[in-house]
Amino acid sequence: PGAVQGERTETMVEVGVLALQGAFEEHIEQLEQLGVAGRQVRTAAELEGIDGLIMPGGESSAMALVGEADGFWPDLKAFVQSGKPVWGTCAGMILLSDTALAQKRGGQALVGGLDVKVCRNYFGAQISSMEAAFDCSVDAEGAPTEKDSCTGVFIRAPAILEAGEGVQVMASLVAAPCAKAARQLANEERVTAVEPAAKKPKVVGEAREVIVAVRQGHILATAFHPELTEDLRWLKYFLGM
Repeated sequence: PGAVQGERTETMVEVGVLALQGAFEEHIEQLEQLGVAGRQVRTAAELEGIDGLIMPGGESSAMALVGEADGFWPDLKAFVQSGKPVWGTCAGMILLSDTALAQKRGGQALVGGLDVKVCRNYFGAQISSMEAAFDCSVDAEGAPTEKDSCTGVFIRAPAILEAGEGVQVMASLVAAPCAKAARQLANEERVTAVEPAAKKPKVVGEAREVIVAVRQGHILATAFHPELTEDLRWLKYFLGM
């Protein structure tokens, strides 16, 4: 990965964490470690006044169902489009993606904003969850760098298959899809014409290079769960966006 987009600005004072479902408490605990106030967000009113928003891991379909049922989805989309920093981890990354494969029957409401194509549950069921080391373009203090190494926790994690030209790839790794994802990918590759401009990871045997962290303007997304480790680099980076 190369240098990341954007100049670092003043640190945020209060960050919202989407709390419709999923692992939001861990994000709030890490925000507090860094002296930043964390606010649970479930309504449009709770989006008011925050400096940025974290969309955590969990079950993206369940989050979408709750958000739509409560009438909250349009407000969430408006916040993402407002230009304030937004970070999606795992399920949050799926929701921020413009296109998601392997959706459940009937489709899934996406917030969108990231010009990427993701595969839900690329890394398999929870029993297949793993830790993996990979190169990234954020150092241990959360500053942009050409290359550093970090470890990520992947729990039923998605993977980015393609990223548009305006998307900065911050981390990738080589991994084989789970059996279900492999079948869906094979079907997708048979019926879909690939856009020439899209950044398509290389295929290496059964495994392929997939993207696991990106930034596009004010949006950051990671397929893994930094909040489940003691590595605060991604949170520090986000707070400086």
